[in-house]
Amino acid sequence: MRRFLGIAAAVLMGFSTGEAAAGQPAPVQSVPGWEAVGRLNIGGKAMCTASLIAPDMVLTAAHCMYDTRNGQAVNPRSIKFEAGLNGFRAKASRTVAKAVVHPGYRHGRTGQFQTVTDIAVLRLASPISPDVIRPLALAATPERGARVDVMSYSRSHERSPRLQTACQVLVARQNSLITTCRVDLGASGSPVLQTRPGRAPRLVSVISSKARMGGKGVSLAAPLGHTLQTLIRQAG
Repeated sequence: MRRFLGIAAAVLMGFSTGEAAAGQPAPVQSVPGWEAVGRLNIGGKAMCTASLIAPDMVLTAAHCMYDTRNGQAVNPRSIKFEAGLNGFRAKASRTVAKAVVHPGYRHGRTGQFQTVTDIAVLRLASPISPDVIRPLALAATPERGARVDVMSYSRSHERSPRLQTACQVLVARQNSLITTCRVDLGASGSPVLQTRPGRAPRLVSVISSKARMGGKGVSLAAPLGHTLQTLIRQAG
């Protein structure tokens, strides 16, 4: 059996994290509407994480749309979105009809300046009813020092998501968000969430890669800028 692949790696130098918390694991069921997060099964050869942002639209990382072995673009129709996968059953499962990648994304490059373009919007072959799963609402990029959560599928959690809570935003720039959440292979495209007690979380960013900063593991995430709305229109 081939191992699922996912997140790219990057290395950052020259920053200091101090004593920032790395985020704590928590039950995903503690997040209302967590089923909007799902696993992308990419041709049975790779995996990423994605979020439902409209009944027929999901948001993920742009680099998930490329074959890690040869760098070629993946056929969108080979991708399946398994929303709310927990164990061997998903809350809803849909194939992908179309993928739109940020126009500035260049596959194979890494680093903070590539992170801002590492987003893609996928249109599902058929919508998921809001009565089954309510899409995640979008919100502005958090400021430095804010607390965020990350929900992801990964190499070590292929069939059930992992939730890290109370991660700290170390850097908030136009080209990247850096948090203390630690991610693994497969977590590319995972939502960075702002949660409010008793209310559905809001999606504020998308995990692009893992990195090292001040000798500690961190994650790089793509801010959600005006380009996202353009991608959504193009995917429709």
